[in-house]
Amino acid sequence: MAAASVAAGAGAYEEMLRVVEACAVRIRWRLRPGSKRRLLNDILFLCTGLRPVVLVDYGGTMPQLQENLCSLLHHAQQLLTDIEANDTVLELVSIQERFSAKYPVDTAVDMHVIQPGVTKQMSRLPERTIDVECTDNHVDNRTLLVVDLSAFLETTQIALPSLNGWLLGYPVTYLFRNGSAEAAIQNLSKHSLHIYRVYVCGSCQSGAKQSEEELMSFSVPCYVSMKRDQEPWAKSFIARMSEKLRRCNQVWASIRLEVEVFQSQSQVIVL
Repeated sequence: MAAASVAAGAGAYEEMLRVVEACAVRIRWRLRPGSKRRLLNDILFLCTGLRPVVLVDYGGTMPQLQENLCSLLHHAQQLLTDIEANDTVLELVSIQERFSAKYPVDTAVDMHVIQPGVTKQMSRLPERTIDVECTDNHVDNRTLLVVDLSAFLETTQIALPSLNGWLLGYPVTYLFRNGSAEAAIQNLSKHSLHIYRVYVCGSCQSGAKQSEEELMSFSVPCYVSMKRDQEPWAKSFIARMSEKLRRCNQVWASIRLEVEVFQSQSQVIVL
């Protein structure tokens, strides 16, 4: 009975990924095999709770990348609304509702909202307004897909890579100000780094071969991570991630941390 339950749970996620693939074909989003696999993995990481946020920096350039993502989400939502008995769908809707309650779209907030079909970008926002331009009149305003937070960052001094590291769930991230970003990169280029790569292995279903996927990677200067994977923060991080895997063991079977040394002598830095 337990095995059947696990298989049924995994099947729901497999169905979800098939829907996403079908939507990508429908909107004619031509992704290379590697990029397509990353997109499907990232969606699975999000829906199984392994990552709070993912960075989609593949599959094209802005603004076309954003348009494709918006359209993909919109079409996936229209296909999934008919599958009300799907527990995964119900959980996704619940998460969306909680997120909307926490960050409501209100006319008293300076927020740039973008929906599928947006044809114009605004560099600056007028005070106390929301700008919404959509060529698809059938899209409900309550199903906003992308919220552009760049307006909130205009007056802050924290550099975007620092904010990204925190949002992406890295256990260690670099904190520096906008004005010192170039100096920080130059400083890092003079030091050796430990590159931490976190891999998860999928549960074996229906005799299929287990696959290992990279969940995330980040760097830490060697001189502050001498114990490598035995650093207290690293052990605590893996313990937290192992607990998340336990809660979705119908999809993921194990987690592994790999640490390699990167002799940095260039401007290529893994933040």
